[in-house]
Amino acid sequence: MRIRAGFIPLVDAAVLVAAADQGFAAAEGIELELVREVSWSNVRDKLTLGHFEAAHILAPLAIAISLGLDYARVPLSTLVSLNQNGSSFLLGNETFRALEEEARGEPIGDPHVSGAALKRLVAARAARGEGQLVFAMTFPFSPHNYLLRYWMAAAGIDPDRDVRLIVMPPPYMVDALLSGHVHGFCVGAPWPSVAVEVGMGRILHFGSDIVANSPEKVLATRASFVAEHREAALALTRALIRATAWCGAPENRLALAHLLAAPERLNVGADLILRSLEGRLRIDLQGTVREYSRYMVLESAAARPDVRQALWLYAQMVRWGQAKLDDAGRSAVERCYSPEIHDLALESMAGVERGDGIGAFAGPAFDPHDLSTYLAEIDS
Repeated sequence: MRIRAGFIPLVDAAVLVAAADQGFAAAEGIELELVREVSWSNVRDKLTLGHFEAAHILAPLAIAISLGLDYARVPLSTLVSLNQNGSSFLLGNETFRALEEEARGEPIGDPHVSGAALKRLVAARAARGEGQLVFAMTFPFSPHNYLLRYWMAAAGIDPDRDVRLIVMPPPYMVDALLSGHVHGFCVGAPWPSVAVEVGMGRILHFGSDIVANSPEKVLATRASFVAEHREAALALTRALIRATAWCGAPENRLALAHLLAAPERLNVGADLILRSLEGRLRIDLQGTVREYSRYMVLESAAARPDVRQALWLYAQMVRWGQAKLDDAGRSAVERCYSPEIHDLALESMAGVERGDGIGAFAGPAFDPHDLSTYLAEIDS
């Protein structure tokens, strides 16, 4: 069967690209055609309207579409969790220097220190009559939005009043920084590294500094597609599971970097991509390298859709007024992230063990059965 899948040029499209370009999909009888898009709204529209059968998509956006938030309600089905982590906070050089001054000699790599410094910087700019700091993120329903908000709120900053958060397609963020439209951004690899390479900014934090295992992207399809083409959905899921295992093997990283670097995929240097895959990012123009093995998590243990992560994302939507907390919403989230197809696909794959996810979460203890208590404690 021919399946068209949309993707955004990000390193975390790796599993989908490997499924197509390494032959995992073809081995399952799937002709997998990948279509590069610029914005998440394009991916959303083409997936929900049937132009795509599947898509690499923001995990919270898949949930939001299933809930009908700010868009027509179209139930989606998550076949595979493509990755966790992989994003960074980047500040323009001038803004970074201003934040360092406000940190007053404390280690700015500590999110508590940087958050407190940001609060002082916001107040100082307001006192001087200067405009608000502007931060770009990829979509209102995105991990990047919630990571920025989590960091700011923990420092006593109101992200809806004290700064401006704007939506920007990932490939355009470096240009927005260059033109002075934004002071910084939160986005997935490779775009923070691209900004560093051209001397436009410095990486302040990895997303994993804020949330240790942040849900990022999933491979989703319409629930109606699964109902009508169940065998194709199972075949595609098997291909993605095998691609995940291939991507997660360290010996395949160089080959994977070259697949992603192709002009029709990310169209950026393979070395830049390899650094993200290996978790060794250059964070400034001086060549300072920060290493963290879980900067981007591409592994079989994290591939199974994890309802706990979905409910954590739902809680962030409720926290920031995007959704209401009720039984109907919870049920829709659980259906969107149901591991049923994933588990059925695994049953026919000899020698492949089921992963149980690796969690997410930061702040107060998270009980997926009691979202109300979590929400009360996180804002207390």
